[in-house]
Amino acid sequence: MSTSQATIDYIQDQASKAGDIRSRKMFGEYALYCDDKVVALVCDDQLYLKPTSAGKALLEHPTEAPPYPGAKDYFLIDESLIGDRELLTALVRATAHEVPLRIPRKRSARKAIHR
Repeated sequence: MSTSQATIDYIQDQASKAGDIRSRKMFGEYALYCDDKVVALVCDDQLYLKPTSAGKALLEHPTEAPPYPGAKDYFLIDESLIGDRELLTALVRATAHEVPLRIPRKRSARKAIHR
C-alpha cells in the first residue's frame, strides 16, 4: 500500500508554518522536507518523524516504529497529533533545527570521465 496524495497534501498543509515544506515521492512513498532538510517519511499514509532530542521533549513519550522493514525507528506521529497544527508545526520546526543539511556528494573525476 502506498501513501495517497491527499494524505501528503494534508500533512504539508498542517505543517506549512514550520518553514518551506515540500515533499518528494520516492518508491511510492514520500520524504517530507522542511527548509531543504528531510525531517520525516510518509509511508502507508502514516507520518514518521526523524528522531531528535527536541522532538522527544515535545512528544514526551513518543511511539517509535520503523517506516518500512529494515529501517531504523522513527517517531510515529498519530492522526490526532497531525490534526494539531500548532504541535505538528513545532515538531517539524524543532526536527529541522536539529537535522543537518545534507550536502550532495561530489562525483569522482573517474566517473565523470567515463560518462
